[in-house]
Amino acid sequence: MSTATLPAAHSHGRTGTTEPPLVRWLLTGVALLFLALFLLLPLVAVFAQALKNGFGPYFAALGESETLSAIGLTLLAAGFSLPLGIVFGVAAAWAVCKFQFVGKNLLITLIDLPFSVSPVVAGLIFMLLFGPRGGVFGPWLAEHGVRVVFAWPGIVLATLFVTSPFVARELIPLMQAQGTEEEEAARSLGAGGWQTFWRVTLPNIKWGLLYGVILCNARAMGEFGAVSVVIGHVGGSETMPLYIETLYKENLQAAFAVASLLAMLALVTLVVKSVAEWQVTRQLANAQQESNP
Repeated sequence: MSTATLPAAHSHGRTGTTEPPLVRWLLTGVALLFLALFLLLPLVAVFAQALKNGFGPYFAALGESETLSAIGLTLLAAGFSLPLGIVFGVAAAWAVCKFQFVGKNLLITLIDLPFSVSPVVAGLIFMLLFGPRGGVFGPWLAEHGVRVVFAWPGIVLATLFVTSPFVARELIPLMQAQGTEEEEAARSLGAGGWQTFWRVTLPNIKWGLLYGVILCNARAMGEFGAVSVVIGHVGGSETMPLYIETLYKENLQAAFAVASLLAMLALVTLVVKSVAEWQVTRQLANAQQESNP
């Protein structure tokens, strides 16, 4: 084909994906307007309502024993579920990316299962398994003095279920792009399995792991549906999201004060997530360049 048959747009220095300035400004304006109305404005409203009567009532609301109990229980749930989620995520990603085995596609499907199942349904599943009346294991556990639902172990299980895919889903594409050459080279030099993991694999996936941990922690501290089913609204046994709902019916400013803590967590998560995401993107680009010289 001769150059004379090329589209006229090329002769003017424009590509097929270049839009007129008016269209670009319009699309950018719509996106910014959406962010302002549905993200920025609600966030500002939370802090404005929380500090409506000043810092004194704000800190007084945060210092209430029920509030401290809710914060402690939320941290407990995240503190237990996060390490378990990391172990599961790293093991699952390692198995998917480093080995070939029967049932590999099934494992990938099961990793994504919590994304497609409603958290409320997940909570009901744990009730069916560990409920003290009618649960599969509940009566036996009750006879031995073990409580799962309506206690903190149920919160941990429900939180672990909804957060389990995050670490694996961040590590799988990164580890697939990096391949297995470095691990194979380490093993050929006499390194053992744990040495290879700590000195080769872990340094290569550290930013992807951090990214998954950040998302996992944010979801753990903000989970409502599954936890609401397994714990109910028992005074002194509520996580922060459940306690906010209770306060909203009784003390509006206190509810927004506690909500502001979760909002601050979201802001910190956003900043750290952006840094980790940038690092993961750079690692993926470097891995692709090395695999396609």
